[in-house]
Amino acid sequence: MPAQYVSPEFLAKLQAELKDLKTVKRRELANRIEIAKSLGDLSENAEYHEAKDALGFVEGRILEIEDLLKNAVIVEPEAGASNVRVGTTVTVSTNGKEKEFTIVGSNEAEPLSGKISNESPIGQSLLGTKVGDEVEVQTPSGVTVYEVVRIG
Repeated sequence: MPAQYVSPEFLAKLQAELKDLKTVKRRELANRIEIAKSLGDLSENAEYHEAKDALGFVEGRILEIEDLLKNAVIVEPEAGASNVRVGTTVTVSTNGKEKEFTIVGSNEAEPLSGKISNESPIGQSLLGTKVGDEVEVQTPSGVTVYEVVRIG
C-alpha cells in the first residue's frame, strides 16, 4: 500500500476507532455469539449469523485501519507555505467566485466540507502551484479554470 497522507487529527481519530474496535466491539460481539450459541441449533439461529457477520466486518475494519496506520505519513499544515501541498488550505477563484479547499489524503477527503483528496482531479492540479497560478481541471461538466488566490 502506498503512503497514506493523514493529518494529526485524523490519525488520532483512527487510533481511537482501532482501540474501540479491539477492546469494546470485539468483546461485545464475542459475547453475542456465545449467547446465541447457547440457544441451540445454529443453522436457523439468526442472532448467531448476524453476530458472526458483524464480527467479520469489525475484523475487516481492524485490518484496514492497521494497514492505513502502517503506511501513514503525518502531514502538518505549514504556516507561510509558498506552494500548495498536502495539508495546505488554498483559496481559488473560478467564474468570479472564491472557494477554499484543504488538500488531504484520500482517506480523509470530505468534498462537501472543502477537504479534497490529493488524488482528485482538482487536488492533483493544485499541488505545487503558487499564488497567481492558474490551472485547468477536467471535470464532468467540462474544463474549469482555477486561479490560486491565497495559500494558508
